[in-house]
Amino acid sequence: MIELVLQAIFSGILVGSVYALVALGLAIAFGTMRIINLAHGELVLLAAYTAYFVETNTGLNPYAAIPLALVLVGGLSAVLFLMINRIREHRELNSLILTFAVGIIITNAILLAFASDVRTTTSPLLQDAVSIGPLFAMNGEVVAFAVSLLLMGGLWWWLKGSWYGQAVRAVSSNRDAARLMGINPVRTEYVAFIAAGVLASVAGVALYTMSVVQPSIGHAFTVKAFIVTVLAGVGSIPGVFLGAILLGVTEALTVTLASSALQELAGMALFLLVLFFLPTGLFGARARRG
Repeated sequence: MIELVLQAIFSGILVGSVYALVALGLAIAFGTMRIINLAHGELVLLAAYTAYFVETNTGLNPYAAIPLALVLVGGLSAVLFLMINRIREHRELNSLILTFAVGIIITNAILLAFASDVRTTTSPLLQDAVSIGPLFAMNGEVVAFAVSLLLMGGLWWWLKGSWYGQAVRAVSSNRDAARLMGINPVRTEYVAFIAAGVLASVAGVALYTMSVVQPSIGHAFTVKAFIVTVLAGVGSIPGVFLGAILLGVTEALTVTLASSALQELAGMALFLLVLFFLPTGLFGARARRG
């Protein structure tokens, strides 16, 4: 039993690292524009199917699809931003309707192109097992974990060290004050949406290499991103990462100790508990006091 629990925790950590990429993309767009992109999970799904298309038609490693995924998902993110930016009245509500509609369009386009079959990588390299002491994982899971850490480190540096990264933080904190400091909020929001698209692209490819994907799970990715954002509280990359790990471990333990049918329910239960008892999030109290 102890070995099963340890294995579940280990698997949850690996999956949670990719959940963090999904959640960070949603959080960046929300932080700058106060817009909830309900199509974000479908953008992740589009990147996953891009990896499937490249692997199936070229025989290359799925990670070779990242450049194409960046073009497709990043371009679609840019178009989506331009559509949202044209909304002048009731922006919050109308943007929800718009992004929800775009998500449905993406899902149905994937259904038309690839049918509803479950897809996963066929790469022997990524499917091979690797052991770390008594724990086991697929190479794809370990690679996805490493890629997630590298990308989160790069995002941390970009937000802290680059001009546009600091502009994104400024607009997220106070849009009017940022404008007074010479920052163009619209251009900064555009950059934030592109950054969210980049995170969605890599997250989708990573998810394809470590699990199965199908057209109906795009919305589930958006829900998981919401849960992680609530767990993290006041936004920060370490907070989102820890919140995503907690969600991944909770789901993995539920599957191991109970039933896979309760996996999504466990995540929602965790979401509601934190929402009711810790409204600022598990890691938000200190930042909120500051």
